[in-house]
Amino acid sequence: LVYRTGAYAPNGVPFANGYVDYLKLVNAKGGINGVKVIWEECETGYATDKGVECYERLKGKNGGATVFQPLSTGITFALTEKAPVDKIPLITSGYGRSESADGMVFKWNFPLVGTYWVAADILTQHVGKKEGGLDKLKGKKIALVYHDSPYGKEPIPLLEERSKMHGFELELLPVTHPGVEQKATWLKIRQSRPDYVFLWGWGVMNSTALKEAVATGYPREKMYGVWWSGAEPDVKDVGAGAKGYNALAMQHGAEPNSKIAQDILKMVHDKGQGTGPRDEVGQVLYMRGLSAAMLAVEGVRRAQERFGKGKVMTGEQARWGYENLALDQKTLDALGFAGVMRPVSTSCADHMGAAWARIHTWDGAKWNFTSDWLQADMQIINPMVKQAADKYAGEKKLTRRPASDCQS
Repeated sequence: LVYRTGAYAPNGVPFANGYVDYLKLVNAKGGINGVKVIWEECETGYATDKGVECYERLKGKNGGATVFQPLSTGITFALTEKAPVDKIPLITSGYGRSESADGMVFKWNFPLVGTYWVAADILTQHVGKKEGGLDKLKGKKIALVYHDSPYGKEPIPLLEERSKMHGFELELLPVTHPGVEQKATWLKIRQSRPDYVFLWGWGVMNSTALKEAVATGYPREKMYGVWWSGAEPDVKDVGAGAKGYNALAMQHGAEPNSKIAQDILKMVHDKGQGTGPRDEVGQVLYMRGLSAAMLAVEGVRRAQERFGKGKVMTGEQARWGYENLALDQKTLDALGFAGVMRPVSTSCADHMGAAWARIHTWDGAKWNFTSDWLQADMQIINPMVKQAADKYAGEKKLTRRPASDCQS
């Protein structure tokens, strides 16, 4: 489910192009054990109601959908109840409901490689380290400038938990869709002078926030974006003004030199099959789309190992594949993802499979990694996930899956 139009198109387009280019590459190499991939896009403009319409229109096509990627937390919330009925898995890599990492309640949701609780946790740990230890956050102030939507609200419970633990003050500053009007927000920041600003924006909201930071003189070095606020479209209009701005990299950053980017140039773009402009290949959001497509494909390949190589997988069979992903570094390297991604291993209980990220920083012209690999503290996150998943199950009258269900 894409958005090539509307306020979020500058960020939606490179993701969609990377996604489709990867599927074209898979088909150019002969498909998934000989099975060619069919895909269809439906334009949502990032609107939840349109996303649901798209889903309903596409789910039964070509013998039934194998997997959906909603590319919106709002749409994910709306589809979470529909997917189990239709038996179609949802991949929400790096977005969606944080508690859906609990596969014992959310059988059909796969927030692979990271949730917003992971993101918020890693950012808090990182600024704690900068201060000389998490205990040094006591008395500090962190402002969350967030998109006033299910997406922007996702990190709040984790940040509140960390604020209780470490004694920092959390200032919540919602920004109305699409995020072009932030004067009042940055006036508040100018008055309250937080020690750090975490930015949970999307589309035009990100570049607007950076421009306002420049205008109010808030240091970009003290700003940290989530992995949807750290790509080329977010900074290119601000240029040198955004220098020093940091954001999470959802494992990968801009990866134009990676083997996978080179393969796509050779086997897709050089053949005149490229979906978007050639110079976009390897950009941050292009790589995000490409990685999301790789996860979709590898889950189907894993399912074929159990249900038949060279066969078309149903949504139910693919779901088993996503729940039993075992992408080790050797496999990822062979796929062209060396240096781009770390291993992903899912299970019945863990639908996320990895909790690592890095920080990259804009130097005025390009993104550079400025941290080692950082891991979220699952001792804090797991109990929150279980509690929120149990609450959801209670509200929806669902029972946790028995262990026997893990084999199906």
